[in-house]
Amino acid sequence: MLTVDEVKHIALLARIGLSDTEVETYRKDLSSVLDFFHELGDLVIAEGDADDGIPIKTNDYREDTVEDAGTSCREGIMNIVPVKKDGFVKVRSVF
Repeated sequence: MLTVDEVKHIALLARIGLSDTEVETYRKDLSSVLDFFHELGDLVIAEGDADDGIPIKTNDYREDTVEDAGTSCREGIMNIVPVKKDGFVKVRSVF
């Protein structure tokens, strides 16, 4: 079981203030959580059971391809642009 000083140290690290009654409550609650994790560490998992029920995800990707949207699409975009110069979109300088 955690000591009072350990609970106060955890509260300090978490930047929360605890009263004396809260320290005792958290002492019991945190100790039970940590005990549960110790129980999980003692579990023996058979070699074939390690990934049962857990989907194995591989990276799915596709090749990047360039597709021409056509001149009508370009003209449609250029018609709604507020400022143009020499056929390009004019934007404010970033730097």
